[in-house]
Amino acid sequence: MRDKVVLITGGAGGLGLAFVERFRQAGARVYCVDLPRDGIDESPDFIGCDVTQVEDLQRAVQRIVTQSGRLDICIANAGWVPPWRSTSELQIDEWERAQAINVRGVAFTLSASAAALKASQGVALVMSSVNGRFAHGQQMAYSASKHAVLGIMRAAARDLGPHGVRVNAIAPGPVATSALRARVSARSGYSAEAEENALQSMAEGNALRRLVKVEEVADAAFFLCSSASSGITGTVLPVDAGIECI
Repeated sequence: MRDKVVLITGGAGGLGLAFVERFRQAGARVYCVDLPRDGIDESPDFIGCDVTQVEDLQRAVQRIVTQSGRLDICIANAGWVPPWRSTSELQIDEWERAQAINVRGVAFTLSASAAALKASQGVALVMSSVNGRFAHGQQMAYSASKHAVLGIMRAAARDLGPHGVRVNAIAPGPVATSALRARVSARSGYSAEAEENALQSMAEGNALRRLVKVEEVADAAFFLCSSASSGITGTVLPVDAGIECI
């Protein structure tokens, strides 16, 4: 990965930040693309960007190519998890936001990066979810968006493959991030005991009887973007501690 140039959307926190750190450890030049925020806007490797705005994405890619001369890897990681709601309680604003960030944001991240990736015969990776392979109740908006991501990935793999560009997806299961804990805490009425019980219940649904670690998802992303996976494209890699084995 030394001397590779990497774009990671949603790279300022959560899984995105873990990806940034993993690729930087390997010697890559990594650009963190995320919503503008105080404290990191001044970094030369941070680009303020709203992935729902096509022009923002185009400017971000242009800046990377201008500064570094190339783009080798694009990871469309930015996403949003709406509140859990039953089918009868769907909210139009939450639905639209989920599709704007999780679907349009991914599609147009790939679109904006396509020419640069063709030039470098690079790699693209998109973030789906186990909810893109099956669905949990009360997560229709999220599940719909993550199913769509897999269609985007497969179409892009067909389009870009003849140019030497690989496109794959990762489908994480529940990952022990602060964001997951915050959602579970809210759902549990901010009871520490109820939160731990809910997390344990999630873990018991997996073959490994635990949640996935952030580092494990980052390692999977690194593999799919490395030469070790040079013959793999158009596929989705579950990183879910065996949730589909149960």
